[in-house]
Amino acid sequence: MDNELLLIIYFLPIVAIILWYARSHGRRERMSRETLRAAAEAGLDQPPSLHPEIDPTICIGCRSCVAACPEQPAHQVLGMIKNKARLIGPADCIGHGACKTACPVGAIKLVFGTATRGIDLPVVKPDFETDVPGLFIAGELGGMGLIRNAIEQGRQAMDSIAKKVSSKHANELDVVIIGAGPAGISASLGAKEKKLKSATIEQDSLGGTVAHFPRRKLVMTQPADLPIVGKVRFTDVSKETLIDFWKQVEKKTGLKIRYGERVDAIDPLPGGGFSVKTTTNSYNTRAVLLSIGRRGTPRTLRVPGEDLPKVVYRLIDPEQYRNMHVLVVGGGDSAIEAATTISDEPGTTVTLSYRSAAFSRGKPKNRERAETAARNGRLNILFNSNVKCITEDSVTLTIDDREVELPNDGVIVSAGGILPTAFLQKAGIKVVTKWGTE
Repeated sequence: MDNELLLIIYFLPIVAIILWYARSHGRRERMSRETLRAAAEAGLDQPPSLHPEIDPTICIGCRSCVAACPEQPAHQVLGMIKNKARLIGPADCIGHGACKTACPVGAIKLVFGTATRGIDLPVVKPDFETDVPGLFIAGELGGMGLIRNAIEQGRQAMDSIAKKVSSKHANELDVVIIGAGPAGISASLGAKEKKLKSATIEQDSLGGTVAHFPRRKLVMTQPADLPIVGKVRFTDVSKETLIDFWKQVEKKTGLKIRYGERVDAIDPLPGGGFSVKTTTNSYNTRAVLLSIGRRGTPRTLRVPGEDLPKVVYRLIDPEQYRNMHVLVVGGGDSAIEAATTISDEPGTTVTLSYRSAAFSRGKPKNRERAETAARNGRLNILFNSNVKCITEDSVTLTIDDREVELPNDGVIVSAGGILPTAFLQKAGIKVVTKWGTE
């Protein structure tokens, strides 16, 4: 009897641990499957940039990659299904690469694109120079969506440019930096530190793609080195805080950025270097660094009245639409977030127009928020609708076979952007499509 009691006392904790592990394992797998299902339903099952490809025949199910992902638990990027690691939240993966480093058996490689959806990328050498000598690319345009990586690439690209250019040439500038996002800011500071003759051109505002994020959006960054400034020790930081930091850097370092200029052409010069033509100026330079985003030019509706001042292509401040009739066009996250955010403002009447019969894109939480706003009467959602024309005080939409005219004070078009592939090819840069390849 005593021996049986001892066996029970000995094995009971073991059994309890096994049961606890099985229950935890089952709960984690259910959560992973649900996240994967929700991503597929929302049309968010394709990663936007660099991401892990996991070989299930090599994976040993140790969860090291899941634990190493810096985006978790805020975003469920990696999970476990059938004791194998899976990319369950592709749209939330921004290419940290920590999963690959953490894998003890080499089951993970980092790739661009997938077997079903390719991604166009310019051909860039290890020193960030393209196949056009003197023309460099860094940051998001090269496929890197991570802020820290973009900052690092901007710095390294300027190191490469400094080694190749000489002040003893006929061109007025050593380098023209196009874009003032994370990579462009870093590169501009690098050029200033190295005393290169440079000009930084930005068609919009400081921060690049980050400036277009919704208000108070958390931006995941990691420590990075900025030329002149030194170590930047941000971890989880809001968009506003990061933009304010960059403004302070711009002011304290005396960095000069030429805002409101859009680059129309980059043409080679007979004696070497390039002529960079913008909407307002022309620059002769020995080298060019492209640090622009992948969205390129906003996609327009191509309807009468779209050139009116009340038509914009991103939401800056929802408070400006108080007591106004507003139309938001689009069905992705940016459109839904804009519509629901404006609908929270007092006195607004908000209509969300989407050409499809249902939201096929957008994160589940955003879609739920839109549905809640619609049920509460704060948001009017019009599916199967298209804008026909815009006037000073109204908009006309076609819904199935009928036309509807709505009073209107402002239009926000969130229909995505046109990738700058044609612009790159015109400059002579080779662009290739990656189908799940390194």
